Amino acid sequence: MRYIYIIVLFASCTFACNDKLDIQQAYKFSIATMPVPSQIKKGETIEIRFQIEREGEYKDTKYYIRYFQSSGTGELKTNVGLQFTPNDRYLLENTVFRLYYTSTCADQQTIDLFVEDSFGQVEKVTFNFTNHNKE
Repeated sequence: MRYIYIIVLFASCTFACNDKLDIQQAYKFSIATMPVPSQIKKGETIEIRFQIEREGEYKDTKYYIRYFQSSGTGELKTNVGLQFTPNDRYLLENTVFRLYYTSTCADQQTIDLFVEDSFGQVEKVTFNFTNHNKE
């Protein structure tokens, strides 16, 4: 009976082992921003600094950004002058980046920025601006 237990134990260890490595590819992430002004006047541009903070790193992970403006009007550009179109996805080259928002109206403005990784995980950051008129 003891030999049967040993054989069963040996067989279960042999067949339970797997020589494939379990490599994690999708890691949770969050978006950190530097503080931005809450008031903006028409024609004014503000800088928004971003950093993607990852719990782990998989070298082939890509990050994309898109935005939606639910109230007011404005323009969102990169530091090299690429102007974003609402709801279009853009590849982020780095995990630290800057965007520039220019107000084109005197109303309250709200923009939602969505950062998505190549595994479908999405983080959202919302900015609200009120009109700042010195007159």
